[in-house]
Amino acid sequence: MKNYTRLEVAARIDHAALKPETTADDLRRDAEMCIRERVASLCVRPCDVALAERLLRGSGVGVSCVLSFPHGADVSEVKAHQARRAVDDGAAEIDMVMNIGRFLSGDCNYVSDDIRAVVLAARSAGAKVKVIQESGLLSAEQIAAACELSLAAGADFVKTSTGFGKGGATPEIIAVMLRAVGGKMGVKASGGIRDWATATGYLRQGVDRLGVGATEAVLAGCELLPDSA
Repeated sequence: MKNYTRLEVAARIDHAALKPETTADDLRRDAEMCIRERVASLCVRPCDVALAERLLRGSGVGVSCVLSFPHGADVSEVKAHQARRAVDDGAAEIDMVMNIGRFLSGDCNYVSDDIRAVVLAARSAGAKVKVIQESGLLSAEQIAAACELSLAAGADFVKTSTGFGKGGATPEIIAVMLRAVGGKMGVKASGGIRDWATATGYLRQGVDRLGVGATEAVLAGCELLPDSA
C-alpha cells in the first residue's frame, strides 16, 4: 500500500473557494494557503478568476473555475461564453456542470453538444475541461454512460459532484468511473473529502485530482497517520 507525503497529496488538490458568501478577503487567504501548501489549483467562481490569477501569478498554483455552477442548466451558448471569459481572465482549467436534467431525459446528443461547446471554447486557449456529473443522482450504469459521453465530447476529466447537490464522492462511484474511462481521461473525486484517510483512499483507488474545501484540515491529518512516513 502506497504511503503519501503531504506534498504528494497537496499536488492533487483543487482547493474549492465556492461558497456564495466567499469574500475577496477570503479569496486572498485561500490563495496564500494554496501557495504555502503547493496545491494543484484554486477553484473559484467565475467572478473571482481575475483576482485569483493576480494573487497566484508566478506561484505555480493554477486557477480553475466552475462553470454553470451548481446546476448545469445554462444554455450551451452561455456556457461557451463563460468558458471563453474564464480563460481570458486566467483560468487554466474549467469545471463545468453537466446538464443533468437533459441527461436523465435521455437527450444525450444535447448533453454531448453542450460539453463539446465548452471544450472547444476552452481549448482555443489551452485550458482543460472537467465535467461534473452530480453522480449522487445517477445509477452506476448512468455514471458510466456519462463518463463515456464526456470522453467522446473531448473533455479531459470527469468529476463526481459539485459538493452542493445530493451526495458526493464514494469509493463505489469512483470505481465505476475508473472502470469506464480510467487511463483515457482524468478522474476527480469531489464532495465529502474532509480528512487525510479519505483523500489518500481515493488516490490509492487511482483518481488524478481531489476537489477539497477543507484543504488545511485534510493535509494536517498526514501528521497523525502512517501515510506521513
